[in-house]
Amino acid sequence: MKAKEKLVIFGASGHAKVVIDIIEQQGMHDIAGLLDDNITRKGERFFGYDVLGTRAELPALLSARLRHAIVAIGDNAGRAAVAAHLARQGWQFASAVHPRTSISRGVKLGPGSVVMAGCVVNADAQLGNHVILNTGATVDHDCRIEDGVHIAPGCHLCGGVRVGEGTLLGAGSTVTPGVRIGKNAIVGAGSTVIRDVTDGAKVSGSPARPLD
Repeated sequence: MKAKEKLVIFGASGHAKVVIDIIEQQGMHDIAGLLDDNITRKGERFFGYDVLGTRAELPALLSARLRHAIVAIGDNAGRAAVAAHLARQGWQFASAVHPRTSISRGVKLGPGSVVMAGCVVNADAQLGNHVILNTGATVDHDCRIEDGVHIAPGCHLCGGVRVGEGTLLGAGSTVTPGVRIGKNAIVGAGSTVIRDVTDGAKVSGSPARPLD
């Protein structure tokens, strides 16, 4: 039997606990340990695994023939920054897909992305790199989700929705068919988005309106 590839997880937080659980249940990688930029965490045990240190340890780990990583940071900007640093050093990114999800034919999932329990991704949807599709969220047919998006628990995207890079869709929000949401936008929890949202906008409510 071929040995599993070992995987390094960057981040030691509540979000990382969920990522660890998915990787364990997925069964494709063994977890070599965790990294976190908080130097005081080095040497701790976190959710059953050693915190190996900070990003300063990355070159030594890569030299030890570890090459796969996943960034377990919920904040979009923080996740993107760490992922870019890892990519520059030559790390390859694994994805984590919980066994209790529904992934339809034609779906594309970028490296470094996480799909949590209870999610549904329907036909021909595309999720970019380092996307978080959080617990119980749904993405319907032909949606396009760009890199670094976080779709929070219980969020529902109807067919043909577009979501720009780095955007956060809050818990329990709904996006109606064909709506375009720009880059680095924030949609408040429980909102219903029925109109396009511009880059960098913050919207909330049902229907969602800009927050000024």
